[in-house]
Amino acid sequence: MSMRLGILGVVLLIVVAVLWNSIFTIDEREQALVLQFGEPVRTIAEPGLNFKLPFVQTVSFFERRVVPVDPPVEQVLLADQRRLDVDTFVRYRIADPLLYFQTVRDELTAVQRVSTVTNSATREVIGNATQPEILSEERIVLMERIRDQVQRRVEAFGIEIVDVRIGRADVPEGTIQSVYDRMRSEREREAAEFRAQGEEQAQQIRSRADRERTVLLAEAEREAQILRGQGDAEAIVIQAEAFNQNPEFYAFYRTLQAYRTSMANQETTLVLSPEGDFFRFFQDITGGVAPLPVPADPPTAAGTAPPADEAAEVEPQAETSSLVPLPSAPAGTGPTAAAALR
Repeated sequence: MSMRLGILGVVLLIVVAVLWNSIFTIDEREQALVLQFGEPVRTIAEPGLNFKLPFVQTVSFFERRVVPVDPPVEQVLLADQRRLDVDTFVRYRIADPLLYFQTVRDELTAVQRVSTVTNSATREVIGNATQPEILSEERIVLMERIRDQVQRRVEAFGIEIVDVRIGRADVPEGTIQSVYDRMRSEREREAAEFRAQGEEQAQQIRSRADRERTVLLAEAEREAQILRGQGDAEAIVIQAEAFNQNPEFYAFYRTLQAYRTSMANQETTLVLSPEGDFFRFFQDITGGVAPLPVPADPPTAAGTAPPADEAAEVEPQAETSSLVPLPSAPAGTGPTAAAALR
């Protein structure tokens, strides 16, 4: 009896072991590949309870979820000869478990392959771009190009690339100072160019203003010369008319002006001959000066004499027009007499 129980127990253990080895479950986060003697025979993508041949077949489980990959930072030389440390991250999914198993076998190898491909695509795409493009909205287009290139290269691994992103793009620590110096020199060059343009415009404005000033002054001087000429002409006409009215008085008046001008300075000494024409009004002084001639009365109509009352007014005028006699001076004292005239 006890022997039968022992045999029954052994058989029961064998059945449990066989069942345990032939039943497996797949949850919603996984997918499986059934192997027989190391060779894949079946792919299971749906979650649930599944069976396999005990002790002959094995099961390899793979992630059904999105797998993150964070490649190492890559230093890239840009198209404008600037260096950047570009840090990317990738998200992928296993699209074909069989191909994935045949090419990369496990997740560690897949991460290494994806990292290598991502860095290569990053150098190729970012190397043809400039720093302003990476720091602008053009960055989205660059990431899409990197994703497309990585996808084409990892399709042979049974992997589907979900997304590729540039986490950061920084200037290397060793080149920060050189970049700063280059940026400073570029800004100084732009400032010098702007100053030169401003100076050029200032010179143009100044030259234009000087030209306009010269033209205005020339026109004003021309108008002034014209006005002066017209004034001088009118003055000459007036003086000529005055000279023609009484030439002797005009000559006497101009001579007195010459006396006043030449003898105005007390420190000036003139040595002239009293017989000269300059002292013609000092010659033949006999104790007085003849009275100035009285202007003749205007002629009356039909040559008749003026009325009696007008004739009576003429005599006082003749009396007042007489000059006070000057004392006679000896010969050769012309300058002394001229000094007395001052």
